[in-house]
Amino acid sequence: MTRINDRIRAPKVRVIMADGQQLGVMGSREALAKAQSLGLDLVEIAGQVDPPVCKIIDYGKFKYEQAKLKKQKSKSATRMKEVKFRVGTGQHDYNIKLGRAEGFLDTNHKCRFVLQFKGRENAHKELGFVVLNRIIEDLKTMAQVDQPPRLNGRAVAMILSPLPAHQRKRKFHLFHGELMEEDDHDEDDAADEDFDDEVPDEAPEAESAVEEKLEESGKSES
Repeated sequence: MTRINDRIRAPKVRVIMADGQQLGVMGSREALAKAQSLGLDLVEIAGQVDPPVCKIIDYGKFKYEQAKLKKQKSKSATRMKEVKFRVGTGQHDYNIKLGRAEGFLDTNHKCRFVLQFKGRENAHKELGFVVLNRIIEDLKTMAQVDQPPRLNGRAVAMILSPLPAHQRKRKFHLFHGELMEEDDHDEDDAADEDFDDEVPDEAPEAESAVEEKLEESGKSES
């Protein structure tokens, strides 16, 4: 709790003016009289030191600026979001997940991408790196690598952080899991004008690769 004016209990305080000018150590009553003569307040800004440090300022303005600063810090605080994949994630789900990831990145959140292995997939963990590296390439206009893909038990994970706002360009503008065509795109909000409309015609290489790997694994087991 911030002490001001006659609530300051220390017998002596170190006084600073609003412009940073130091008036030195004086009695708290003398400091308060000085503040009142200027139509300002005596505000304790460092009560843990001896003597406490007080500043002669407009307390109402001080409170407003502190609240504004706190709000700005809260808005700019970066939070971690997580998006999960599987080795065989299909194109439809892949589009949806990357569209969601772009939304997180566009609101200044870091994204942690996790690809989990199940069953026979654990024998082909290199395929997880193929998927995550594909994500890095697809999101290169929105994000940069903060932590590269790493193997951790039965999962591979990485962290991407957003590019500066002026460098971002979204690619995965979604409509029911599909990339929107340009004609549909024009009918939507003007704010979405920067999205690409390209859709891969074939399943990702990682999908084909995992099917082949798992099929070979199944044959060898039999």
